[in-house]
Parts: sequence; structure tokens; C-alpha cells
Amino acid sequence: MSTPSATSPTQAAPASPGGAPRRLRALGPVGLVLAGGVSVQFGGALAVTLMPRAGASGVVTLRLLAAAVVLLLVCRPRLRGHSRADWGTVIVFGITMGAMNGLFYEAVARIPLGPAVTLEVLGPLTLSVLASRRAINALWAALALAGVFLLGGGGFSDLDPTGVAFALGAGTMWAAYIVFSARTGRRFPQADGLALAMAVAAVLFLPIGIATAGTRLLDPTTIALGSAVALLSSVLPYTLELLALRRLPASTFAILMSLEPAIAATAGFLILDQSLSAAEAAAIALVIAASVGAVRTQVGRSRTPLRAPEA
Repeated sequence: MSTPSATSPTQAAPASPGGAPRRLRALGPVGLVLAGGVSVQFGGALAVTLMPRAGASGVVTLRLLAAAVVLLLVCRPRLRGHSRADWGTVIVFGITMGAMNGLFYEAVARIPLGPAVTLEVLGPLTLSVLASRRAINALWAALALAGVFLLGGGGFSDLDPTGVAFALGAGTMWAAYIVFSARTGRRFPQADGLALAMAVAAVLFLPIGIATAGTRLLDPTTIALGSAVALLSSVLPYTLELLALRRLPASTFAILMSLEPAIAATAGFLILDQSLSAAEAAAIALVIAASVGAVRTQVGRSRTPLRAPEA
């Protein structure tokens, strides 16, 4: 799953807390984005291995809590001086973030990581097509639908239908996340809005995690692995993308983000031994092509962000 960032690819990136280590800068902007994509998808694969210990909801709870603690410590967002509308926006942003993560992790608990991310990408892809309102987007929509048809084998007979529904729900929440990420970014400086929204998501999801995982959340190994998932899937990708956005054109950034289904499939194969059939590989390629095409069509015509780090 992608890591939602409070900074959209069409906006100037704020300064990152603490400055950028020289080693990270040496990667170059494209390398930073690709490293962030690898980090978030391999973090997702690690999360799947953690699910037998804490369940999907337990993993989400640990990830949100750990990421919230790190972001709050690093960003130290100001709590005073915000209007009721500001707080309303960040609360809805947090709810959307929690729902997006919860639905996605329920999906990868049931279907392979690559197809799950491919289905999830349909959310922001649909948002991009609708925002652009150009005739050529009918082509991108047709490619995406062809990919979905191939992925489901004509009826999703090879994929758990509940997992498919969760992945599509996560995609819908991803599109909503993008909208509220932009609104939050306009109301809060730097990454303050992201940190506050992450805290909201963690607090709201905590009762669900306790109800489903109980005392398993207190196991030191589970806590350590959950913190690693938060680092790989939220904190590190967000930092890398923030650095890349200083030097990378918005169009290039968004196109690189369209490669995430392929990265997810690779992570699923290497870590989870989730192989893809020829039809599934072709489906992922079609969705990636549709996403890249939609990005290129939209660049310069709309300021609606195409991707926001799966926190």
C-alpha cells in the first residue's frame, strides 16, 4: 500500500524536519522515490507476516500508534490557534487515514499483496480521470477496467471476494484521503496536519485493535515488528518523498508512484512467496499503464494530487 503524504506532488514540499542526510541526497530524487516505494511495499509484506501474531486490526493499530508517536515527536505540531474548521478537517483526514489502512490490511490478509495494491490504485486513478474531464481518459478507464477483468479472471474466481471488496474500499478511502490531505495541507504548516491526523487515526483505531488483538498487542516481539512496519510504511517513505519533491517535477513523481503495484507484487513474491500468473501480471501492467496515462493527461490541467504516504 502506498504511504500517504501530506504533501501532494503538485505542491511545493515543505522543509523536512532535521534536514536531509547526505547519503539520502546522494540517491538522487528518482532514487529517493523508488526507495520510498520499495520501503512502503516491503513494509506491507512485513505486516502480512505479522498478522498471525496480532491480526489485521492489531497490525494497523500498532502501525498507526508508532507512526503517530514518531511524527508528533519530530513535528511537534502547534495545538493552539486553529479554527473549528481546521480541527474538523484534520479529524476527517484522520478518520479517512484509519479507514484506508484498516481496509487495506484486511484485504492483504485475504488476497496477495500485488493484486490488492492494484485494486487499491483504482481509487486515485478514478479521481484523476474524473478531475481531468478529457475524452482521452476514456482510454485510461478502459485499460484499468481491462486490468481488473484480467485480475479477476472474468469473475474474481481466484481471489477472495471479501478481500477484493476490502481492497476496493481502501481505494475509495485513498481517493478521499487525497482530497483531505490537500485540504489539511492548506490549513496546517509543514507536516503538522499529517502528524495530528495520524494521532486521530491511532486514537480512533485503538479500541478496535484492543477488541480484536487484546493482550497480544503487549507482546514485545509484536510491538517491535509493528514499529518496524510503521517505520518502513510511514516514516521512512514520507521522509524520502519529502526530500525528492524538492527536486523532482510533479509529473515524474506521480508516474513513479504508478509503479507501486509492480513493486508490491515483487515484495509479495520475495517475502511472502506470492507468485503471479501471466494473466495477473498482465492485469497489473494494464493498471500501471492506465495510471501513468492518466497522470500525464492531468499534469498541467488540475491541481488535484494523484497520490498522497499510506500512513
